[in-house]
Amino acid sequence: MTNLSLEAVNLTKHYGSFPAVSALNLRIEGSKCVGFLGPNGAGKTTTLKMFTDLIRPSAGRALINGVDVRTSKKKALASVGTLIETPEIYPSLTSKEGLMMVAEIRGVPRAERDRRIEEAVAEVHMEEWINKRVGKFSKGMKQRICIASALLSEPTILLLDEPTNGLDPRGMSEVRDIVKSLKSKKRLVFMSSHILSEVSEVCDEVAMIDHGKLVVYDTISNVTARFSEGQNIVEVGLQRPIDDRSVTEDIATLPDVITAEKKDDRNLKIRFNGGLDVQERILSDLVRMKVGVVSYKQSSSELEDAYLKLIKDTV
Repeated sequence: MTNLSLEAVNLTKHYGSFPAVSALNLRIEGSKCVGFLGPNGAGKTTTLKMFTDLIRPSAGRALINGVDVRTSKKKALASVGTLIETPEIYPSLTSKEGLMMVAEIRGVPRAERDRRIEEAVAEVHMEEWINKRVGKFSKGMKQRICIASALLSEPTILLLDEPTNGLDPRGMSEVRDIVKSLKSKKRLVFMSSHILSEVSEVCDEVAMIDHGKLVVYDTISNVTARFSEGQNIVEVGLQRPIDDRSVTEDIATLPDVITAEKKDDRNLKIRFNGGLDVQERILSDLVRMKVGVVSYKQSSSELEDAYLKLIKDTV
């Protein structure tokens, strides 16, 4: 199989005089998860729709595995699964009935439909609900079935448009876990979102778009390092409450620590100069101080800092 790829070449879409997407040039290669970030109205959904030929570009090309979506739509989209403003499956149908209908529409061979439906439902962890009516599902469960519908064609590329939008915290967590599992199976996942913590947790790389123009595309670590002015942030979870004096007099004065602050009694945010070696040393110092460290991770707010520096205004 050739290397997976998505490429926008001077991709442009105008609605009258309004430039929804402006000469977008972006090439993504390999099996990974890429977050597509930007404020509401920045052009994320428009870009995804041009990649699936749901709307036609005003100029430029959208290529999937090197194939132009406009001139060879069937070939380009043969390996693609999408979830873009997808309507819910009819509530009167069971999951299996709805997915069987989708499989027929998408041309899945009749002999393979049962197997593919069972595998797709298993991948979104909905096996016990396969014969239940969709109308009785929560919004998160409906979204998982919609993701299953995108998997019926056994795609190697997935285009997801804000897959956790409108879900409650449990539903968001369940869908995020599914997306993590999707990218582990040699797939290219391109996922639009405006939830920075979600992108930090799920994605390997990030592309940011603002007013229809690409602002940056790189790994998340490179983006955060480039705009953090040499500073990094870790979040520390504690087993027990910590007093203010320990934070300001002990932790904040450790070598290379710039600031230490309490998010609440059991969670700290530490900003420091340096790389992984310094991060390791700070963890060792905290353990030696016996403050009850139970978690230690890179802060998602680093991506937020970079985002706010790059995206100046909302559309």
